[in-house]
Amino acid sequence: MVAPMNGGFDFTHHIRRLCEDMVSRAESLRHIDMTRVAISFSQTRSATKTGIFASLTPLRFAGGAAHSIRRGRKWEIQKVIDVNGRSMLYLLNFYLPRFLDLAFREKLETVVHELWHVSPRCDGDLRRLGQRKYAHGASLKKYDAHVKMLVEEWLSRNPPERLYAFLYDDFRRLTMEHGRVIGTKIHAPKMVRVD
Repeated sequence: MVAPMNGGFDFTHHIRRLCEDMVSRAESLRHIDMTRVAISFSQTRSATKTGIFASLTPLRFAGGAAHSIRRGRKWEIQKVIDVNGRSMLYLLNFYLPRFLDLAFREKLETVVHELWHVSPRCDGDLRRLGQRKYAHGASLKKYDAHVKMLVEEWLSRNPPERLYAFLYDDFRRLTMEHGRVIGTKIHAPKMVRVD
């Protein structure tokens, strides 16, 4: 884990505060323990608006298992440890500037979209919505409609605007106001063999 640099807009700090508020206010997200979710950002190579905006990486296998047997060998996912030495269950990563260049509502929907992937048991596995297309279920359209409903639920509970005001600005504006956008960067964990 690489700690944020001093001086600038700390994106991961602000997006964490937003996520913590979302899971505390929206009933459907209350199962998420944000103390077990690492938040990171990655710099995209280009400023195009196409591509991935955010991702949620589970740090355990199906059912929250710490290990998996594949081809007769035991595997685990590299651990992501916080500053207190606690092992994380998820890695929530945002791709900048792409994410910050979305429209305000699209940013909120992207955050909730990723949070909704967290298993109802918050055990390091993803929410499984079926056998084949378990991540979004049979219909991405229905998944996105549900996400929009969760965003409305959260907004209806009057969260303080100071928590999400930064989402009104795009990457360029935040950079102009604060000099640069900084935050925590965590390398994507890999599967490693356990001997």
